[in-house]
Amino acid sequence: MALTERTGPLGALLRELAADRQVVDEMVEAARVHSPEVARLPPAENRRHVAALLAAGLASFQRLAEPSERDFAEARRLGADRAGQGVSVAGLLRGVQAGRQKVVEIALDRGRAAGIPDTALLEALLELGRYASALERALVDGHHTAELELVRTRRDARNRLLRRLLLDEAADGRPDELAGFGLRPDGRYHCVVTDLTDPARIPVVRRQLCGGGGVFGTVDDRLAGLAPRLPPADLADAAVLVVAAPARPLAEAPALHRLCVAALRVAARAGLRGLHGVVDLAGETALAAQPELAGLVSGELLGALDPADDFHRQIASTALAYLDHGQRLDLTAAALHLHPNTVRYRLRRLQELAGLPPTLAEPGGRWPVPQTVRWWWALRTWLGQE
Repeated sequence: MALTERTGPLGALLRELAADRQVVDEMVEAARVHSPEVARLPPAENRRHVAALLAAGLASFQRLAEPSERDFAEARRLGADRAGQGVSVAGLLRGVQAGRQKVVEIALDRGRAAGIPDTALLEALLELGRYASALERALVDGHHTAELELVRTRRDARNRLLRRLLLDEAADGRPDELAGFGLRPDGRYHCVVTDLTDPARIPVVRRQLCGGGGVFGTVDDRLAGLAPRLPPADLADAAVLVVAAPARPLAEAPALHRLCVAALRVAARAGLRGLHGVVDLAGETALAAQPELAGLVSGELLGALDPADDFHRQIASTALAYLDHGQRLDLTAAALHLHPNTVRYRLRRLQELAGLPPTLAEPGGRWPVPQTVRWWWALRTWLGQE
């Protein structure tokens, strides 16, 4: 009959360790001393898990067979429980390794007292060490599995809450639900929308945006959120476009989100990057919301120009730059790297071709604001044609 269990003094020592409550207490104390995270948990919770791990470990080691997955089930449960309690992997392993060291010391002392040769004790402890390493891997595996599930669960809950708050006019998050994500029913928050849709890049930028508080997640496939303070102007990912609204009550979040999305489209078409306020983009956003009217204005004011004519596009671009720079020849010339006389010439040619009001082509000429808006809108729309 094959031997399936350790017998003799060594087997007796293992059974004694497994049944001794003092061994468990000393292991618990060692774990709590060496891991502050473990020490924050109730001692009874520590004791329950240590006792279960010790019993399972010594029972498996006492059998003369390779440990099975069943032997590590308790370790995986412990790892999962600790993840749910907020204990890090490092904190968990510090506690486990301290307990492991303590049981080795006790086994050595009691083994020598029982007359077990050092050679036999060393071989047994080396074998036990291999098992303990596999046990630690099972702990880490259980912790990581549970942590990933917790992250997925919280991420899904966060995204659901944001979709309700930003997309649903009738949304009204429960105070406890809002508090779980750092929001208050009576708080005022900036609606923030980005053009980031890449799942691989979203976590990094989301963590940066969360640095000022608030909650961020995926809404309509793009990173967006609500924050009590504006995001940092110097985003780590400079390629990301971010549009933010002024802080307003949560009830206004859906309307603000729509404005931010509209402003985001305008900013993206202009090739902007970094942080921009929705108020700063108000004019462009409002005009972009009226494409039919834009076509009428462009056709009426610039109908004599040919979009395929390079010179026509050149003089239109110059006029738009002139309006963008406050109708100042010097600033426009500097921005376009041209002589002021060249800018003046192009404006006069546009006057001849399209009927541009004379005051714009003359030094010091200024238009009233409504007229400036009409021509700026017409030029921008015309130049945007393919």
